[in-house]
Amino acid sequence: MTGPITRRRLLGAAVAGVAGLVLLLVAFMVSDGLASLGLPGGGFAAYLVLVGRAVGAVTGLELFAFRFVWYSLATGALIGIVGPLVGIFIVHREMALIGETLAHTAFAGVAGGLLVASATGWSAPLLASALVAAVIGALAVEWLAEHAAAYGDVPIAIMLTGSFALGTIIISWGGGFSGLNIEAFLFGNISFVPVDGAWLMVVVSAVVFAAVGSRYKQLLYVTFDEQAARVARLNVAGYNRLLIVLTAMVVVGSMQVLGVILVAAMLVVPTAAASQVATSFREAVYLAVLVGETSVIAGILIGYGYGIPAGGTIVLIAIAWYVLAVLLADRGISLSARSAS
Repeated sequence: MTGPITRRRLLGAAVAGVAGLVLLLVAFMVSDGLASLGLPGGGFAAYLVLVGRAVGAVTGLELFAFRFVWYSLATGALIGIVGPLVGIFIVHREMALIGETLAHTAFAGVAGGLLVASATGWSAPLLASALVAAVIGALAVEWLAEHAAAYGDVPIAIMLTGSFALGTIIISWGGGFSGLNIEAFLFGNISFVPVDGAWLMVVVSAVVFAAVGSRYKQLLYVTFDEQAARVARLNVAGYNRLLIVLTAMVVVGSMQVLGVILVAAMLVVPTAAASQVATSFREAVYLAVLVGETSVIAGILIGYGYGIPAGGTIVLIAIAWYVLAVLLADRGISLSARSAS
């Protein structure tokens, strides 16, 4: 029993470390926000920046001396948690492509927001229009899945291609890509996460934590035995809609870092890696979060350090974790239930 107990303690310590890191980064955001409003409490953010400058003077790594880096790290750290937290349910429902689909739908929302801004002069945040479009697209996919006489992945494929086609048409109709940094939405741009974008990720994360934390058992039941959940008179359709709307929110929040092209990876790859070696669903959740978090933080730091795209680096690190997990599982070095007993 020593081995399994030690493993659980190590896993718990690692998860606690991740939680501590996220709390530190969010505390920086709160403190910096108070300072920008001229309110007390801004000293903590200033202290962290000062520490970052001292670290840069000693090591030559000057990243932490800049406020925008702290915001980028905070956004990425939250993505590293909520992506796998929602993705674990999506993957086990065999809906891995839903993240890609909703990212394309959000892109259509960005295009729609740009068109409205150019036509009326009223400029709403593009992430807000992306969120509205993604939620509408999520509900549309769920409706099609329930009512269309087609295989389960057909509505997803239709929405994926149709929404991206609509986005390109709207942007072309609105005067091309002028006024829109299209590459930032397609591939992400961790170097310039705006303050409002970082706070959007905080709100998204809070909603995801609250929803999954309060409905964990129900979501688990619906994920693994939908028919039995119906017999037990759970609102299966409602929980399906909740899950897909949460996915839409995570996708929009993650777009600003990973972009439309890569955003689905943070939903799928950490979960796939964790599932290779986990003994239980709960352990898979913890491992997926650890894979996501280490991939995001390492990807951001490596991307900054070597001047390469952070989004692509994050995804490749996550895939490396997946390959390692496959190799370990193939060699029998897995955390199987038999070895834990």
